[in-house]
Amino acid sequence: MTQRALQHALTRRALLGTLGAAGATILAGCTSSPRPPSRPAEDRVTRPDKEPAIFDLSFEEQSRYRPFHVIAPGFVALTEPSAGRPDRLVTSDTAPPAPFAAVEASVSRLDRGLVLAGLASDEDEHVLATYDRSRGRVAIEVRQAGRTRLVRRKKIDLPATFRFGFVLCENKVTVIVDAGSGWQPVLTERERVASAVDLRAPETLSRFRYAWGLRDADESAELGAVRAGLFGMTGLRDLHLVQHSDGRPYVRDGRVYLTATCAGMGFFQQAHWGVFTLDLDDPTRLEQTAQLFSLRDGLLLGDHAGQVVRDDENDEWIVATSSWGDFAFAGVHVRHSVTRDDVLSGVHLLETERTPLPTSVSSWDPGMTRIDGTWHVGFVESPSQDPFDFHPALAAAVPGGAWTDGLQLVGAAKDLHQCEGPIIAQVEQRWWFLASDGEARHYPVYDMEMRRTGRLDAPYPTNIPHPQLLRLDDGSHLMITFEGTQYAEKVLGYGGHGDVVIMRSRT
Repeated sequence: MTQRALQHALTRRALLGTLGAAGATILAGCTSSPRPPSRPAEDRVTRPDKEPAIFDLSFEEQSRYRPFHVIAPGFVALTEPSAGRPDRLVTSDTAPPAPFAAVEASVSRLDRGLVLAGLASDEDEHVLATYDRSRGRVAIEVRQAGRTRLVRRKKIDLPATFRFGFVLCENKVTVIVDAGSGWQPVLTERERVASAVDLRAPETLSRFRYAWGLRDADESAELGAVRAGLFGMTGLRDLHLVQHSDGRPYVRDGRVYLTATCAGMGFFQQAHWGVFTLDLDDPTRLEQTAQLFSLRDGLLLGDHAGQVVRDDENDEWIVATSSWGDFAFAGVHVRHSVTRDDVLSGVHLLETERTPLPTSVSSWDPGMTRIDGTWHVGFVESPSQDPFDFHPALAAAVPGGAWTDGLQLVGAAKDLHQCEGPIIAQVEQRWWFLASDGEARHYPVYDMEMRRTGRLDAPYPTNIPHPQLLRLDDGSHLMITFEGTQYAEKVLGYGGHGDVVIMRSRT
């Protein structure tokens, strides 16, 4: 790890440490926490005599599960049932549409030689994960301009039969193996890969195809099944309902749609954005239907953490996201795209523009709803990302105008410093602005004039879970959120969280 990378990791840990006693459980990956204490006096200052319906809701955890896929189901580009004994690097006819890709190869036998998996071009270029049986070594190999380099290597002992994989998340390459107990990362590298080839550049990535094979292997070596396609996720976070402009959840064929950040094998730049459906009869069933990437500044990036809204009046989709795809501790901002393409299915490379939010500091987590003819836009304001300092804010557009017309700040909770995940929600005909306070470990509730009126009665998992509410037909509500359990943090560092957590209100 470079000095700067180490500084970033320590800075993020310092941020999590500000969560007080809960900080240790976050870093340890604890998956449970006590219910919040009774509502403090300051939460009752602006409360009316009659309790609003939102404060009658009392949530309890219903289920918790971990979405994990090396290759996203539904986005498999190729399947080779039996690859046999290729004594060379085999390339497919398919190029990954974005620099978030994976190749999996089953090794039936390997007494001597190298297993290869990754990306390669017709111009004798490649970026590969390799396993050298003779030396007992995994490596990341890059070939450019006629020169081959091992940018990172590591000794490892694998059994005679195993699965071997290559994962690309942005410019970070990770070698993964499954020796019988599931996929585990064993080696990862970004900076040395990126210095040799920038796979975020569309013209560069388009030259590369999925690749696999054997090198210097004896006649007994044999590969089994090979699969390749777009990377899936090590966990999910930032779940946000896809909705109509008036706030109704978007439902198609009886399925509710959500966007979510697909945690990658690395930090924020290694994550990307996806669209999922939720089965309300079984909320543990999430199915990915779309992959959303940003095309900006000449690069393909995994911008994430936002919302998709169906603007029925104009027959188009509003896609708003956050510029985490190239985060370097030097600012984040909200971006958006408007399109008539069906962004709820398939792969989309979206050209985005900066959203004119009424703030002079960094911003993320956008979400918008049109209430009584006026668009309201929630977002996070962040005066610093090193160390992190952030709070929720609410803006409103010109009445009757488009969602970005004349946005003016309604208010911002500047007294909070580790609070994000703003959600505009309606409960019993009344609109609220919800957020998540990682320091106090609860969910503050604001009215639409940004006056604090209380907090949700709900468990608070690790990390900073977002309070996404969904009303069910029986009158109860789900809270669809996440927590902070990391995936292989010792190898990959922070960023591989988390479990999906489903809570339900008592009826």
